Amino acid sequence: MKRPLAVSVVGLLLAAAGIAAAQQDLAAYVSGDRRSGFTFLAPETRALQTDEFRNPGMLWVEEGERLWSVAPPGGQSCAGCHKDAAVSMKGVAASYPAYDEEQKHVINLEQQINQCRGRQKQPALAWESRELLALTAYVGRQSLGMPVAVKIDGPAAQSFARGKEEYEMRRGQLDLSCAACHESQVGAKLRAEVISQGQMNGFPIYRQLWQTMGSSHRMIAWCNEAVRAETYPAGSQEYVDLELYAKWRGRGLPVETPAVRR
Repeated sequence: MKRPLAVSVVGLLLAAAGIAAAQQDLAAYVSGDRRSGFTFLAPETRALQTDEFRNPGMLWVEEGERLWSVAPPGGQSCAGCHKDAAVSMKGVAASYPAYDEEQKHVINLEQQINQCRGRQKQPALAWESRELLALTAYVGRQSLGMPVAVKIDGPAAQSFARGKEEYEMRRGQLDLSCAACHESQVGAKLRAEVISQGQMNGFPIYRQLWQTMGSSHRMIAWCNEAVRAETYPAGSQEYVDLELYAKWRGRGLPVETPAVRR
């Protein structure tokens, strides 16, 4: 039986509207010539990230929200100092890594969280621990949609220069740099995967390959291992400097924490 013409036209119009909406959605993840990894994902993976109830990274955000108000005996909670995270943490993740006057060098968000915990008489959290990832994801979530805007001048300039050098340095048995993939080969296929620009506006991320959350330093180490190069420890100044440069590369892109990646 033939469908009525009116029904067919309505279907075409709805399909066109859906395509236009998808294109408009992707436009929000582009800033100049900079594209979030979100734009390289399959539609179903993008849908997984943007659905707050299906995004697996939200489990860490919820855990972080709980930890925000936990205080040890004789100590303070994050909320004890910073009150409502939706207010006090808004924009924070978009500006890190940043120069720290106390440490006299650039630190990232995980290090800032552990520094605050020290003041609250709480023990530092281990890198890649569920608790540190959870708190970082919760703080990052408060900047959702805000443009990345790290400072690279003044006391952060030397860190930025070192990060740029790390980004462009060839390494490992494959003799590849970050730039060799994420600048020169963007859009090309690496086996079944499309090479993105390697932007860092969504960390910590839920990576489907890992089936868990991971920090930017875990991602950098994974890339180093992929080119058969030695890795630095998570939290090393080399990785912090590289993170600063990589975040600057993605200036203007929206914070997506917790992003979902392949």
